[in-house]
Amino acid sequence: MRKTVYVETTVPSAYVSTRTDPGSLHRRAETRLWWSNQLPLYEALLSPIVLLELERGQWTGQTEALELVRGLPELPVDEEVLGVARRYAAECLVPDNLTGDAAHLAIACVHEVDFLLTWNIRHLANPNKLEHLVVINRRLGLLTPQIVTPEMLWLEADNP
Repeated sequence: MRKTVYVETTVPSAYVSTRTDPGSLHRRAETRLWWSNQLPLYEALLSPIVLLELERGQWTGQTEALELVRGLPELPVDEEVLGVARRYAAECLVPDNLTGDAAHLAIACVHEVDFLLTWNIRHLANPNKLEHLVVINRRLGLLTPQIVTPEMLWLEADNP
């Protein structure tokens, strides 16, 4: 059985980025490499929150980013997810925005995905926040996924 990966908004955004600074170029290259070589090895999932964030405003690459994720199964956002997101915000784990980082974490934890894939280092893939998240999740009876960037999540095709 393939492992599950919740694809957070920063991943398709990086895939289509037109920024030319070295960090953005690196994230775009790593994301595209992961998408072509690794995505087929996992069960990739997203949520309505990802789609809402990608649809917000107008920006270069928006249509391509939306097309990239269309067809991926969506995890539902229900009262349990919203309650957990509120708890994360109340515990100062992430900013108080229920359609942002708190929601992505809650969706991944409530639905027990194996990995949360993101380029958000400040609020999500931050080892300094992981211990806090684990403590909150233990109190809530939730599992904590591995929170990784595309360059960290690499599986050899012949060794699942």
